[in-house]
Amino acid sequence: MSWEPQERGKRDPWAVGVANASLVGAGYLMLGRRGWAVLSWAVTVALLIVLGTAQRTVRCEWAFAVWWAVVVVHGWHLAGGRWKWPSGANWREQYGRFAAGWRLDRVRTQRCVALGVAVPVLAAVVLLRVDAAHAEGTVAAARRSGDCTKAVHAQHSVWFGPRLADSPGTRRGERTAAACRRLAVAAADLRDGLGGDTEALAAGFDAMSAVLADGPGNEAIVSTVLDGFLDGIPTANPCRTAVVTDWLRARKADGSTLDRASAVVPRTAPAALLGCANNLMAGKSWTKAKARYQQVLDQYPHDAKAAAAKSGAHKAELAIELGNVTRLLDTYGDTQPTYCTAPARYSGAPARHKGVNKALFFGNSTYTDKLPTGWSATDASDATLVVCASDDKDGPSVQTCPYKGGLYTTFPEEVTFHRIAIPVKVYELRTGRLVSHRTLEIDGKSCPSTLEYTTWENIDTGPSSDQYVIPTTSDIRAAFHPLVTR
Repeated sequence: MSWEPQERGKRDPWAVGVANASLVGAGYLMLGRRGWAVLSWAVTVALLIVLGTAQRTVRCEWAFAVWWAVVVVHGWHLAGGRWKWPSGANWREQYGRFAAGWRLDRVRTQRCVALGVAVPVLAAVVLLRVDAAHAEGTVAAARRSGDCTKAVHAQHSVWFGPRLADSPGTRRGERTAAACRRLAVAAADLRDGLGGDTEALAAGFDAMSAVLADGPGNEAIVSTVLDGFLDGIPTANPCRTAVVTDWLRARKADGSTLDRASAVVPRTAPAALLGCANNLMAGKSWTKAKARYQQVLDQYPHDAKAAAAKSGAHKAELAIELGNVTRLLDTYGDTQPTYCTAPARYSGAPARHKGVNKALFFGNSTYTDKLPTGWSATDASDATLVVCASDDKDGPSVQTCPYKGGLYTTFPEEVTFHRIAIPVKVYELRTGRLVSHRTLEIDGKSCPSTLEYTTWENIDTGPSSDQYVIPTTSDIRAAFHPLVTR
């Protein structure tokens, strides 16, 4: 390559080429080629826009470098530069000619002006790339250490200049910052998940999986978020912890670092399930409590909490049975409860034994209210039997006596006295089994000297021809006694 001295009014090819290296069309302006200068500037701006937005890749950067070289060579060529490859000793001659150009004031001025335009631009690009590389290195180091806060802070320091000077490098940092922002949302979802929100749990894990799928290198920042979530297990509320461990246990492994979450389940779930069941028992949610106790027995039969869970499941079952029996025994007034036609067991009730067994008496309170208080249980929790007494009716006749009265006072009327017959059912509360179904008979005095009866509108119709015997309290108790003793 050679340089020939220029005539007056011409431009030095080296000066034009160097000026064009500034990519602002300065070399074309030195030649008076304003059209080329505008075109060069427009293409440069377009490439910068594409490189800074849509195509932030190394390939696009190389395309920009090629454009820079084309502009430099094209300006040098338009100024009259020609390629002439010297051989052997001619190199020294060519170098001498190039150096001689600096000794010409006009050429030297052109070259100084070109350098004055190009060097600041190129120096600025170099400094911006250094700044971008430093920021990218900081972001990359923070990502490797799992420190999203540091990574995002470092990326925030990258302004528009470094983004243009090193678009692919800063793009990597921006992707890391974007991943960190997504992980911040995931961390918030996981915090909500610790409160028992399974939809938030799923959203948090889906977000972490998506960040891992973005490419290698994100494991550390994802692990930091996952560790923060795992550190919150167990929570202060065992039932919420149980919801979380249930969800983690059901989650399918995907071979990623997120599978570490499953290790917390066998370590915390038994205690959480047992604590949750105990809380539910305290809140009288016996069915749910039993399900949690049973979950411990089914999923962790060899855990140290299994014995307590077995005992708790038994207590919950008893509570469920007692609640059901109590509901069936609920009644109004002197009517018989549902239990008398649809009995159920309460396994916690005392077993039948010799002597008096406490019972709950329902129906026909005219007689059952006269039984000893020691025979009656306060409620289903301490009863052994349930006695259902129906309405009384005429039992076997005892004696027939004549009584004067009524419409025909001159002729005595025959009145027959009957024992009091009461159909009863006796259920064993412990099993819900019907242990006695009979009609008991209450004896008493018959044929009293006078009978009391009701007249209708001052018309004496006389007493009914069938009357009950008149029992004493002892008579009533004697009739019911066989029902409650064994």
